[in-house]
Amino acid sequence: MRFLRSLALFLAILAVLLAAPLLFVEREAGQSEMPAEGLPWLIERLSEGNSRVFGLSPGISTLDDARARFGPEVQVAMIVAPGESGSVEAYYESVTAGIVAGRMILALESTLAQREAMLKRAVRVNYMESATRRVELAATDLQALNKARVTAIAFIPAAHLSEEIVLQRFGPPAERIRSGEHIEHFLYPEKGLDLRLDAKGKEVLQYVAPRDFARLRDPLRAAAQR
Repeated sequence: MRFLRSLALFLAILAVLLAAPLLFVEREAGQSEMPAEGLPWLIERLSEGNSRVFGLSPGISTLDDARARFGPEVQVAMIVAPGESGSVEAYYESVTAGIVAGRMILALESTLAQREAMLKRAVRVNYMESATRRVELAATDLQALNKARVTAIAFIPAAHLSEEIVLQRFGPPAERIRSGEHIEHFLYPEKGLDLRLDAKGKEVLQYVAPRDFARLRDPLRAAAQR
């Protein structure tokens, strides 16, 4: 349940980010072929219920690995919603996955004891929407978090993804769950991917290790039955 609460909080702040402008990547003249690495739909299935996407393996790769892949310009903070113990997240304002530009949020592994200690050493606390706090961490904690594992990845592409593009690039989903009038989730458990298609907003691609996929899927099923 702790993983689920942390993941839910991790996804909750996406709404704040979706309203901001995003960058697009344009092909240079004469560039016709799409890069074969790093694209959002290139998900490699590994042994023991693991996967690799964007050069990272949820549950295995660390923030250091992400820095090596996407660069050092990443914002790391703790996000604490009212009544929750918080989650630690790393935010990239702009990354390029192949030719697809977008924003990326990485959920970082941490224990309750670690988060409580980090709160005591925090440099500053800012308030976001709904009284959610964004906690700026001490330099020693930021340094230590470079070794923290990435438990989940959220990618918000700049370009709109239509249903046709989703089916063409990702293939038919194992399950589709509607969570609102304009929002539908395309679920790919064997890839560890929940692709949220929004007819009136930005799409969100949520990746976890396939072995952890039930923790994404089960809350959606439960909400759909209410």
